[in-house]
Amino acid sequence: MPERLPPLPALRALEAVARDGSLTKAAESLFVTHGAISHQLKALESSLGVALIERAGRGVRLTDEGQRLAQRVRAALAELADAVREARERSNPRQLRVSVVPSFAARWLLPRIGRFIAAHPDIDLDVRASQALADFRRDDVDVGIRHGAGPWPGVIAEHLLDDDHFAVASPRLNGGRLPAVPADLARYTLLRAEGEFWKPWFEAAGLDWPEPTRGPMFSDSSHMMQAAAEGQGIALARKTLLANDLRNGVLVQLFDVVVRSPFRTFLVYPPRLADSPKLAQFRNWLREEIAADARRDASTSEPAPARRTASRGTRQASADRPPESARRKP
Repeated sequence: MPERLPPLPALRALEAVARDGSLTKAAESLFVTHGAISHQLKALESSLGVALIERAGRGVRLTDEGQRLAQRVRAALAELADAVREARERSNPRQLRVSVVPSFAARWLLPRIGRFIAAHPDIDLDVRASQALADFRRDDVDVGIRHGAGPWPGVIAEHLLDDDHFAVASPRLNGGRLPAVPADLARYTLLRAEGEFWKPWFEAAGLDWPEPTRGPMFSDSSHMMQAAAEGQGIALARKTLLANDLRNGVLVQLFDVVVRSPFRTFLVYPPRLADSPKLAQFRNWLREEIAADARRDASTSEPAPARRTASRGTRQASADRPPESARRKP
């Protein structure tokens, strides 16, 4: 008789703990509770009759036997994922699954996606918006659009976009009485997003101010931009997430103080897809949209009438490396 295998969820739990080094992180990556991970590991140890994890201070670590098993399970899961992916590809060769962070999906990709659909009716685009970093060996994803420092191991990363930060607000904020110079921001509510920081912009504006610790905080940058458009405060905008808000007057840039973001936007995919025709068409469309944006920006480079210019004149700053507190997953 064939060897009876342990339940797949228990094997996945072991591999996740080995990969993430923590029961809590493993539970988050598998979208289950900490207790569920612990229960699955105990059941796996009981069925095998060997110890797989042990206490290490306030956490846990895998035993030598646990490490060996986890490595074999990881390889087997990768093989299984490849087999499922190939079967799905054969059943629906038109589909292209794209992982993208919610802010970029909402503010950049989705407003344009109709043009891709019209130009490529032979491709069924499946957009998966998630803050989680896609694992192409495990997740049902073909390509990703990531915002970060790059590069990432095991994937091809093609640079798409650089990004700039500058202050924006609704022209209706404070009854239309917008700040005239950067120092006036002390009297206004500053909106914040996780992983994005005001201090580099303060320094470029000549302000010796610390990073704000009060005021609204948003886990998603697109929500912060919506709050700014609703007149709830002043946001430090990422240029790639502005959509048409500057062109149509929903938001105005307050000062000519611009800071280059330490993070960039990349198209990432596993090496096995390097020659995929679907990927080539999607990549070409992305670059066409980026080039069209650059042409529009060049034709409307004059400051908008509602824009406020800093008394210190135009400042441009570049942050080559993010601060320690700015580490984030794209």
